[in-house]
Amino acid sequence: MNRTIRPTRRSLVRLATLLGLASLAPGLSGCVTEDLATSSSAPERQSNIDVSPVLLVATTRKPVGSPPKSPYFSSERGRGLSFAEVRLSAPDRSLIGKVSSVVTGDWGVAAVPQIETGPGAAGAFAQAAFGRDVLIYVHGYRESFQSAALSAAKLSDGIRFRGASALFTWPSAAATFDYGYDRESALWSRDAFEDLLKALANSPSGGRINIVAHSMGTLLTLETLRMLRAEAGEAAMARIGAVVLAAPDIDIDLFTSAIQRMGPDVKKVTVISSTNDRALELSGAIAGGIVRAGAADRERLEALGVRVADASDYGGGLINHDLFLSNPEVQGVVKRAISRGAGGGS
Repeated sequence: MNRTIRPTRRSLVRLATLLGLASLAPGLSGCVTEDLATSSSAPERQSNIDVSPVLLVATTRKPVGSPPKSPYFSSERGRGLSFAEVRLSAPDRSLIGKVSSVVTGDWGVAAVPQIETGPGAAGAFAQAAFGRDVLIYVHGYRESFQSAALSAAKLSDGIRFRGASALFTWPSAAATFDYGYDRESALWSRDAFEDLLKALANSPSGGRINIVAHSMGTLLTLETLRMLRAEAGEAAMARIGAVVLAAPDIDIDLFTSAIQRMGPDVKKVTVISSTNDRALELSGAIAGGIVRAGAADRERLEALGVRVADASDYGGGLINHDLFLSNPEVQGVVKRAISRGAGGGS
């Protein structure tokens, strides 16, 4: 196993600088060499979240205020699972709006009318999604509730998802130097995430559960799916459609062990990787030097039985850590994975 030197304060400062500049990365060109499915030539449809800008949120964060007030959910750990139907402000699709969004951003959190916390939260989420496929976004390290919510909306809109858009958000401190707190908070949230997936799997609606997890959120997702498979069995796993792990921030040994426990469900997993992901390079140094799964060689990942979209050729930016939110070709990988999960492709 290859190790690098342990991080210095200088390397951590470099990480802070890079993450702060991530939004300045230029546009990238080329195509993801997925070699798994061809892209569709069908015309794009309007996303459901653009028609009805509502995001279903399940969270282990502590709610803010009663009634809820901004920022609605803090970085502290709450008491069990909470559920909210979050009202979003959709982007202005006019030419003036597109120009201004470069400076101000496009999606926004407009209101959180009510929060339900406790044993009924998972069931309330399942009821809100009843009769529809659901896309759950699980965010990564250094994310606030607001930034995670906007990423969930951007992802769902970007792939033109037609079902219920959702977010599972855990108590990230949203601070560069709190990597340890974030990792422990993500793992602490496993039981709550499992309760949510069980409630969705037990719902008679028949909808598919699709999960897109990013960075540290992939660790939470894999651990929860392992628990779900062990405790709820094949019937629950049958409701899982696609599992997309974007830039997984998990050491390769732990990732290998988790994937091997997926059994036949490994075919549902797609990994978006990049060997020049600078954020993963530095998080690997922080975590002891073992290569992260999202920065591993494609051949090593494919040997585990997962599908791999290698985005290494998209190396024009400073970070290369969240291309699934900004690059149409990488978003196409997510769309095809969901299509396969619904039986729409091989």
